[in-house]
Amino acid sequence: MTSDPLLAPLNEAQRQAVVHAGGPALVVAGAGSGKTRTVVHRIAYLLREHGVQPHQVLAVTFTNKAAGELRERVGDLIGPTARQLWVATFHSACLRVLRTYGGYVGLEPGFGIYDDGDQLDLLKEILGTVRGLEEANPRALRGAIDRAKSNLWTPETFEAQAEAAWGSEVAGLPLELVSEVYGRYQARLRQANAVDFNDILGRTVDLFQEAPDVLARVQERAVHVHVDEYQDTNAAQYRLTRLLADGHRNLVAVGDPDQSIYAFRGADLRNILDFQRDYDDAAVYRLETNYRSVAGVLKLANALIEQNQGRLEKVLRAAKGDGEPVALFRANDHRAEADFVARQVEAWVAQGGGYDDVAVLYRTNAQSRVLEEALRKAGVPAKIVGGVGFYERREVKDVLSYARAALNGADDVSWRRILARPKRGIGKTTQDALTAWAGRHRVPFAEAVRRAAEVVPGTGAVARLADFAALMDDLAEAADTLPASAFLKAVLDQSGYVRALKDEGSFDARARIENLDELVSAVAEWEAESGGGIAEFLDEAALLASVDDRAVAAANDEVPDSAVTLMTLHNAKGLEFPVVFLVGLEEGLIPHRSASNSLQELEEERRLLYVGITRAQERLLLVHCASRMTFGRTEFARPSRFLEDVPTHLWSEVDALGQAVAHGATARSSVATWRPPAAAAIGATGAATGAATGATTAATAFRGGEKVRHPKFGAGTVVGLSGSGAKAEVTVVFAEAGAKRLLVKFANLSRV
Repeated sequence: MTSDPLLAPLNEAQRQAVVHAGGPALVVAGAGSGKTRTVVHRIAYLLREHGVQPHQVLAVTFTNKAAGELRERVGDLIGPTARQLWVATFHSACLRVLRTYGGYVGLEPGFGIYDDGDQLDLLKEILGTVRGLEEANPRALRGAIDRAKSNLWTPETFEAQAEAAWGSEVAGLPLELVSEVYGRYQARLRQANAVDFNDILGRTVDLFQEAPDVLARVQERAVHVHVDEYQDTNAAQYRLTRLLADGHRNLVAVGDPDQSIYAFRGADLRNILDFQRDYDDAAVYRLETNYRSVAGVLKLANALIEQNQGRLEKVLRAAKGDGEPVALFRANDHRAEADFVARQVEAWVAQGGGYDDVAVLYRTNAQSRVLEEALRKAGVPAKIVGGVGFYERREVKDVLSYARAALNGADDVSWRRILARPKRGIGKTTQDALTAWAGRHRVPFAEAVRRAAEVVPGTGAVARLADFAALMDDLAEAADTLPASAFLKAVLDQSGYVRALKDEGSFDARARIENLDELVSAVAEWEAESGGGIAEFLDEAALLASVDDRAVAAANDEVPDSAVTLMTLHNAKGLEFPVVFLVGLEEGLIPHRSASNSLQELEEERRLLYVGITRAQERLLLVHCASRMTFGRTEFARPSRFLEDVPTHLWSEVDALGQAVAHGATARSSVATWRPPAAAAIGATGAATGAATGATTAATAFRGGEKVRHPKFGAGTVVGLSGSGAKAEVTVVFAEAGAKRLLVKFANLSRV
């Protein structure tokens, strides 16, 4: 044991990384392995042992909070000189450079920075000037432009590069139109002497490449470069790191490829996987001692993640003891799943634990609804992190506003809310005119809409408003005649709301669609239990929404400090809790139904589950359902293929009360004995014969992840399943031929 106060608190792997004298190095820092401590002590060691001046050290993090923590902890070790360190996010570091040297790339002093709202306003103006794009979704275009800038694609190179990456369309539009909008958008930014958030990185790259003398000056301010969360860097951040570090080659990249879960934001896993290709003389240090979780949790995590091909080898080892066994519960349905969570939380608190010890993690925001209701019913306080209560979500309120407007022509608030959701080419000027006219004539807003020819005569809005009024007439009739769930499906279809979200195609839009699917399921459940029409459901939803206002931390200060945390797996990154529930461990949720097109997407889903597992400090409870309601229909739910990656001895199966049961005691409780319902039905009824029966049997023989061989394409991995009978298909990623969708009955696949 060393007596050096800087090295004494560290384990051997951390010490090796800290005393690394110079040259490139990669620190592969496993979950809970003390990476921040390692970086902090390395910076302090550089200053003390190597005579490095504080102003020669640059440490880049991904959040301002992380930057502040790092600076504070270095200060605790070396004192006030820590204030001279350059500790910043990528964006703040680049903004500092542009404020000093921006003139080299045409940015005048005092240039402005456009936020999300400014971007949307500018794009809306531009869309009105491009023929054929008047009805385009500005949010979808903003997302496409942001992704292009993260990849360092300019308006001039966009079309060719986007086609290679995304195909012939993006945001539901041909690439040539998007390219035209992108070019006009950039021209307007330059005219306004402004940049947007992603420009801050791209313009700094331009600056360094166009002004080598400026780059050399900045490199003298960044002699020793540290980059945290290197696995989350995108193309622009990667290029910036290379440019800064190539001066002195004292780059220390810290990260964990097993926790790379932000591809939808542009993160490129190859940046960390190829680090030793970029720097062939790089030292590699692996931090594998985990100080967060008990050994049982880590054994499960290791067994899961070792199935991934795109990773750097490491095995987490626990500094703690074995702890309680990981628990696995198979619920009958999603309500039984939520009830199980509520009971186990109550049991934890009864044993002396706190509500704030517990986190419930799920793949999609839509899953929170039933959990919120079950916890509320049990009197368990809960808060949603990174979101709001289900009935307070924008898309849910929008669709319920359609229902209120259909039932009540005098509900001005609902009519005004839905008039431009989705966009119908009815602008704010027209809406203001309708509101003013209704006020002058003391009639409902709906009446102004119906008399648009008087309110805004001779404008293109007259026809659009007439179409909207006709839509609302149809929905009013449907509200009186259709069951509540069927009425909501009609709203989603006829309003064009879901179609607009699909056209947007963003990660956020997909989450909103899932919330709307869950709304239909909520209405169908209520319908089955209580009966009644859409009017009665609206009363129920209003009561639930008012409770959401009190139950969600972001919405009301009255929520107790001690409350169960509900959040998505993405939002859980970087956090830890004594007790973690991972719910919805089923095909279509984790891995998500949208992630079956490639091996890379499937592996990111496995990493996402790995991140969730490694949030647990003491207890981990895994839950999946035998059936789940989707878009108002109860469907069989297949256990996640990721559960099959893990040896069954690494968990203890439990019943609804949390009591251990024998492994595989019943088909209801065992992952290993689960069989697809379609296969069982065929065997029981004999309804399918000949080729169809053979195809179905062959399809259900695959679960995803199997190594197979094709007579033409060679070796590959099964990553997706779809269809049944004669139409059963598998998606296979082949080493040479890439991804292929194959009809099972003709594929002639053999297992390797």
